Amino acid sequence: MADGAFGLSEALARETAPVWAKVKDHVTPMEWPAQAALIHEINALKKTRDAVILAHNYMTPEIFHGVGDYVGDSLGLAKEAARSNAKVIVQAGVHFMAETSKILSPDKTVLIPDLRAGCSLAASITGADVRLIKQRYPDLPVVTYVNTTADVKAETDICCTSANAVQVVEWAAKEWGVDRVILIPDEFLARNVAAQTNVGIIAWKGRCEVHERFTAADIVEMRAAWPGAEILAHPECPDDVLAASDFAGSTAAMIDYVTARRPRQVVMLTECSMAANVAGDVPEVQFIGPCNLCPHMKRITLENIRDCLLNMQFEVTVPEDIAERARLAVQRMVDLPPPAVPARYDMIKARHHVAVELI
Repeated sequence: MADGAFGLSEALARETAPVWAKVKDHVTPMEWPAQAALIHEINALKKTRDAVILAHNYMTPEIFHGVGDYVGDSLGLAKEAARSNAKVIVQAGVHFMAETSKILSPDKTVLIPDLRAGCSLAASITGADVRLIKQRYPDLPVVTYVNTTADVKAETDICCTSANAVQVVEWAAKEWGVDRVILIPDEFLARNVAAQTNVGIIAWKGRCEVHERFTAADIVEMRAAWPGAEILAHPECPDDVLAASDFAGSTAAMIDYVTARRPRQVVMLTECSMAANVAGDVPEVQFIGPCNLCPHMKRITLENIRDCLLNMQFEVTVPEDIAERARLAVQRMVDLPPPAVPARYDMIKARHHVAVELI
């Protein structure tokens, strides 16, 4: 068989050409032959195993564009998994995401390519911590970010994402007839939500190691170096970072902003691979650093995705008593009407400055 581009067979070059078009700015020609072969092998294994791959926005471009059947944020992926007819789910993300997929798809086999793919935010709080919080505030609802373990979700009244946190907090306050809500575990998300609502927020000092490292000083330096760039920040960043940015919103809101507006230059203050993945769909937009890598997400590779499917290894399970209670909290959120648009965190026009109560 004649060789195609990069020394690949003509068939493999044709098959992977659409992927190469999206990753070529982030993958070298030297790497591509090995990656193209792995993409082909993984996509064939998916058919053999009746499997789908859920690829989070923070996966590297060759995973995101090459083998992901469903791509997006953690909850969006879990909801897609529940709708899928596949028997096997491979979570190209971190462990709490695989647990959420198992909670919503209890009859499916859920695999993760590396059991060490954790999360600093999810690790910041336990189910025992939440039980103690509920003892201290027995009459207040507990709203928990989906970036948490199953045992934390099991102690929760309702879950939220960064896209609907304000909506969920206000729903919980109304449903319980209270003026304060417990919002855990991300301290910065809680502070940023508090600036968007009249509901009082009780927060936990959990942080994402990717987003907490961004500072307002970073933005000052970026504006000096790239005065025309539009700066977007995720609500897991400190509130002064959001206030200094041009736009602040959830993962989905940031993507919508770039794809709709297509600014000439943009800075996304979030995990590095997200910008690389969005860039594949808007090649006319110049994406400028800085960004921060998530070491846990980067444990997932094409090689261990292939091995995961080949050997059907690293199954993620959730004890049924925990899964049943966690499912109620997740399902309550899913059943709420989604926001008309993913939430924007307007820190300049915030209703008022609200100091959260930090547990």
